[in-house]
Amino acid sequence: MLKGKKGVVLGVANKRSIAWAVAKAAAAEGAELVLTYQNERFEKNVRALADTLPGDISVIPCDVDDEEQVARFGDAVGEQAGKIDFLVHSIAYANPDELKGEFHHTSRAGFRKALETSVHSFIALSNAVDEHLNDGGALVTLSYIGAVRIIPNYNLMGVAKAALEATMRYLAYDLGHRNIRANAVSAGPIKTLSAAGIGDFQRILSHVEEMAPLRRNVNADEVADAVTFLLSDKARAITGTVLYVDAGYHAMGL
Repeated sequence: MLKGKKGVVLGVANKRSIAWAVAKAAAAEGAELVLTYQNERFEKNVRALADTLPGDISVIPCDVDDEEQVARFGDAVGEQAGKIDFLVHSIAYANPDELKGEFHHTSRAGFRKALETSVHSFIALSNAVDEHLNDGGALVTLSYIGAVRIIPNYNLMGVAKAALEATMRYLAYDLGHRNIRANAVSAGPIKTLSAAGIGDFQRILSHVEEMAPLRRNVNADEVADAVTFLLSDKARAITGTVLYVDAGYHAMGL
């Protein structure tokens, strides 16, 4: 579905990350990719993973909390890929302490950090690659049902994901006149590095498995397939949408 297309996938941390599953799926569908790493701690691992992918893969640094590096990221994308057709944003962070205890104890500094890293980064990255996006391009970000439902222990990240979904819709409107789409995939709970910071996560997995219409959890590959669809021309009339890939759990009321 992505033969002849080029794109960027941000957020690869290790082989269990959703971003890595997206990179594998996109490459398998024929895309040429640019992958990023946050800092030297992740560089070696991301490069090793990139070496296992088919096609032409570039790897560049991008710490989304560093404005200068985000600007350089845009230049590097132009140098490495020229024009691109898509960008996948799979980045989120909140200080671990903000995911403990009661939500109303959220600190001002913690709130700012979570919203800047998890939400504003989507805007900043979109701006950084704006001049390199082809007509018909696509932006996809990763969300979670905690954006619209109370998930105990998700706390501040739920607010950040709500803001991220709203950001996606406004980007869809702003960029639509250029035939550039923006969407989000709301994935069911998956054991990733980020999920390790959520208290009682195993209970969340067990609950979804029991209550979801499909009576199971989802895996990263299933989420990646949905992202790949949204990046492709098959989804050329879809924008401003949150696509749930959670075995139907979001449809349940009780």
